[in-house]
Amino acid sequence: MVPPLSKSKFLAGLQCPLRLWYACHEPDLASPLSLSQRAILAMGQRVGELARDRYPGGVLIRENHLHHEKAVRSTREALNTPSTFVIYEAAFTFDEVRIRADILERSKGKLWNLVEVKSGTSVKEENVYDVAVQYYVLTGIGLEVDRAGILHLNREYLYDGRELDLGGLFTFTDLRERIAEMQPEIASEIRDFRATLSQATPPPIDASRHCRKPYICEFFDHCRKPMPDHWVQELWGLRQDQLDKLAMMGILDIRDVPKSLEMSALQARIRECVIKNAEHVEADLGRVLSDYEYPIHFLDFETVAPAIPRYANTHPFQMLPFQWSDHILSEDGVLTHRAYLCREDRDPREEVARTLLEALGEEGTICTFSNYETQVIADLRDHLPQYRDQLEATTTRCRDLHTEIRRGYYHPEFHGSFSIKDILPVLVPSMSYDVLTIHEGVQAGLAYLQMIDPETPAREKERIRKALLEYCRQDTLAMVRIRNELLKRSGG
Repeated sequence: MVPPLSKSKFLAGLQCPLRLWYACHEPDLASPLSLSQRAILAMGQRVGELARDRYPGGVLIRENHLHHEKAVRSTREALNTPSTFVIYEAAFTFDEVRIRADILERSKGKLWNLVEVKSGTSVKEENVYDVAVQYYVLTGIGLEVDRAGILHLNREYLYDGRELDLGGLFTFTDLRERIAEMQPEIASEIRDFRATLSQATPPPIDASRHCRKPYICEFFDHCRKPMPDHWVQELWGLRQDQLDKLAMMGILDIRDVPKSLEMSALQARIRECVIKNAEHVEADLGRVLSDYEYPIHFLDFETVAPAIPRYANTHPFQMLPFQWSDHILSEDGVLTHRAYLCREDRDPREEVARTLLEALGEEGTICTFSNYETQVIADLRDHLPQYRDQLEATTTRCRDLHTEIRRGYYHPEFHGSFSIKDILPVLVPSMSYDVLTIHEGVQAGLAYLQMIDPETPAREKERIRKALLEYCRQDTLAMVRIRNELLKRSGG
C-alpha cells in the first residue's frame, strides 16, 4: 500500500525522492532536530499565531495530524456555516494528498482566499510549491479560490515600541496566477512520487549538494555514512560544474581528484593536504599573524534577531547584540578579560556600544573570527549617531583571523570547514565546546531570551547568565589559543 502524501512530504520529494521514501518508509533513520531547526520551528509557530490576529474571529480546527479525517470533517462543517469567515488550520484531502491550510478567508460569494504564513521576509521558490500543492487539493475538491499566496513579514516595518501594526508587519504576495499554471506540473510530480513510494527499496540517489538545498535533509547523516572520510564535498567552494565532472568520473574521495581538474588555490591546497596527510603552512603566515598592534583585543559578540520586533525602532529580524567578550593580550604576554551581558528586557544596543568602546580604547588590533563582528559594529554605528565616529574608528583596527587562516593554513582534519568549532579541537585539543552548558550561537540567543523573560525564576536566570558568560568567553579565548598555536607552527 502506497502511503498518502502530505504537503510536507510533497516538498520533501521535490528536494529529493530518497528523502521522501525515507520519510514514509524509514522515518527512524532521521537525525534529531538541531537547536537551530527547533528554534526556526518555534519562531514559525509564533509568527503563525500572530498572523491569525490579522484575520480575527476565525474557527480553529483543533484535531492534529494523527486525526486527519476528523479534522477534515470539522473543516467541512466550518465551511458550510455561513457565519464562518475565517478558518485556521483547515484540513483537506484530495487525490490521497493531505494538507492543512494556515488561513482560509471567505472572499466574495463562494470564493475563498488561501493564506500560507511564512516567517521569512520574502517569497522563496519552495514557498511557491507549498501554495501550489495546496491549491491543487482545494480546487480538486471543488473549492473556489480567489486569491492564494504567502503572508510574510515586512522587512521594512519599523516597530514604534507601543503596539504592533499587523497591517504593516505582514505583507501578502498573491501567487494565484502562477500556481494555476503550475497545476499540470504538480499533478505530474504527485504521480512520480507515488511511483517512488510504491518501490520496495529506496531509490539509488547518492548524497550531494541537494541534501542541503533548500534545507538540510533530516536523513543527511544516514546518507553521508557510505561516503569516504575525505568526501569531495569538503572541497571548499566546489562549483556545480566541478561536482558534475567528478560525478561523471565516479570520484567521491578527494584523494582521487585528478590534478587536471580546474580548481581554486584553496581547493588545490585541500587536495594536496589530504593526499599527503599533512598540514599546509603558508610561508608568510607567521609574519601576518605577528603583524598585530598591542594590546591585541580578541572580540566576539552574541546576538539575537527576533522575527517579531521586540523594541522600539527595530525591524523584523533586527540584529541585536546583547553580549560581548574581549580577551586582551599585552605585549608582555599578560592576558586579561573583560565582558558585558545585558541582563534586562530592553534594547541593549546603547549600553553594548558604550561599554565596548570603554573596553577597546583607541589602540591595539581587534582580532575577530569572521567579518560578523565588524558588521555588528557597523550596525551599532548607524543606529547610535552619538558613537558614530568612535565605532567607525574601531572597524579600521579589525583583523579577521578566519580569513587569515583560510589563506595561510590548512589541516586535513578540518574536513573542509573553517568554523572555529571545527578548527579548535584540531589545533588546541585541550579546549572543547562540548563541556559547556551552551555550545553554539543559536542556543545562546535562545538562552538569552529565556533569561530576560520576567517569568523565569531568579535562580534559573543566574544559571543562564553564568553559562552565557562562559560560552562567549570561550570564543575569544579560543581565538587567543588558535593564534598562538599557528604562530608556533609557522615560526612566527
